[in-house]
Amino acid sequence: MTRPITAGVDGSPESAAAAAWAAREAVRRGLPLRLVHVGEAAPDIPALAADEAAQARWARDLLADTDREITERHPGLPVTTDVLDDDAPEALTAAARDAELLVLGSRGHGALVGFLLGSVGQQVIATAESPVVLVRAGEGASGEAAGREIVVGQEGDAEDSAAALEFAFRTAAARGASVRAVRAWSLPPVFTYSPASLELLDESGGMEPYEKKALGEALAPWRERFPDVPVTEHVEIGSAGQVLLSVAPRAQLLVVGRRARRTAVGARIGSVAHAVLHHAPCPVAVVPHV
Repeated sequence: MTRPITAGVDGSPESAAAAAWAAREAVRRGLPLRLVHVGEAAPDIPALAADEAAQARWARDLLADTDREITERHPGLPVTTDVLDDDAPEALTAAARDAELLVLGSRGHGALVGFLLGSVGQQVIATAESPVVLVRAGEGASGEAAGREIVVGQEGDAEDSAAALEFAFRTAAARGASVRAVRAWSLPPVFTYSPASLELLDESGGMEPYEKKALGEALAPWRERFPDVPVTEHVEIGSAGQVLLSVAPRAQLLVVGRRARRTAVGARIGSVAHAVLHHAPCPVAVVPHV
């Protein structure tokens, strides 16, 4: 069964931007689009009567209007709509489970300064089993122009970053874009060195060549699978969040990974995803991995 790209719609400008972004991505990937509404209207929409029937009519009308706007722009795109009655985080997390990716709108701190994440968005990002893309109002197709890169963070070994790299390469292939794969590194405290790690560093010629080698090995299977996608390897000293944000202005999409395993305190977004979600000037995709 073909999984759709799903977008959450609540009547806000941010969710309208998310639906438009999701529609363009669905067309590129040859996938259907699913529009869902969960919970109440956006906070800046005048309160509706407490009558549940009135709220339901408003939700259906909102979805119908959004469907019509998208179909006018993309006549051949299959679109379905659903009003979900469950609690918002749980309903959106369940919707993500059945989707190729979930697209949500998020309020921005400013024209070029990051996202303002509500509690629903944070919970969904932390628990969704599929990639979640955050889009702000005003992030139109102009940011997807030729020459703008898909930037993806790579850390750990090849398996750790496989899901994020696959998402980035697949997205770049669908858009005819290039990929900039970023690996950040820092000098570890002396006591963290072990004889085995020192031997690996000696074989690689030092820290930076070792990091470049690790990035190259992680990229190798995806270069082979997507030979037409141009790739720039970017290795830089610094925190992963800082290095990714330094190249984010040239990106049409920033892709980061998030561990899917739950910790003792529950699911978490992770420090790198947290940093870019709060400060990136472009849409951000958070991809879960084992």
